[in-house]
Amino acid sequence: MWERIISRQTRDVWKRLFRRKSAVLGLAIIVGFLILAVLAPYLNLHSHIRGDFRMVLQAPQAGHWLGTDEMGRDLLSRMIWGSRISLTIGVISVIIGAAVGVPVGAISGYYGGKVDIIVQRFIDIMLAFPGILLAIILVSVLGVGLNNVMIAVGVVSIPKYARLVRGTVLQLKERDFVSAAKAIGRSDAAVVFRHIVPNCMGPILVQSTLLIASSILWAAGLSFLGLGAQPPTPEWGTILSRGRDYLMVAPHISTFPGIAIMLVVLGFNLLGDGLRDALDPLDPRT
Repeated sequence: MWERIISRQTRDVWKRLFRRKSAVLGLAIIVGFLILAVLAPYLNLHSHIRGDFRMVLQAPQAGHWLGTDEMGRDLLSRMIWGSRISLTIGVISVIIGAAVGVPVGAISGYYGGKVDIIVQRFIDIMLAFPGILLAIILVSVLGVGLNNVMIAVGVVSIPKYARLVRGTVLQLKERDFVSAAKAIGRSDAAVVFRHIVPNCMGPILVQSTLLIASSILWAAGLSFLGLGAQPPTPEWGTILSRGRDYLMVAPHISTFPGIAIMLVVLGFNLLGDGLRDALDPLDPRT
């Protein structure tokens, strides 16, 4: 019975989502980049690592559709491989943030009192720092590198999950199904993680979609500053940073990764807005 109800609800959400053209556009953009990322090893393009000094700083042309960089490397190949790195950064960072922020927010909202006060003061301290500044501080402490960028960006997203889940739990913990779970002797852990948190998945999913976009943008910014992926890793922020020295003679080196970052961030934001509306059946736009 429950499986049929959940299945019907899922179909309704998908129907409402596909009624929004902006959400469909965002989903199409994301799927397009995901396909490129998955197929990167199988596309018979130029090497994204080895350069050709006879082809340094070439404009877009036949054979090099997006041109070449300062080392004579094919920019299209580096962009395609960079999609794997940038999307991985976004997903892993969000997983790190959700893995910590969701339990923290759920416990804070469920128990309230002193537990809630202590947890929320730590969250306030984290929110006092602008996201990119906190990420820079964490990378400076942890060290430069791609893995540390993912950890830093993941930590930055923890307060957002904690605040979101706390607010949702405060509403849900007074509902009848929670009282029923307590009445039959369920432990606090079971009530929180088997009954309350699953009912928070809608807002969490929407938040995750939006935070993937922010994580990709923050990671690109850190790489642009030289704190993220290091050459010759073809991460979009790194490519953009290396190209700024050649803006006057080869603007395409920075232009194309900038466009890619913009498109991916736009895609996730459009999809996140569409999911938020699709998960709210009372929204008149759905």
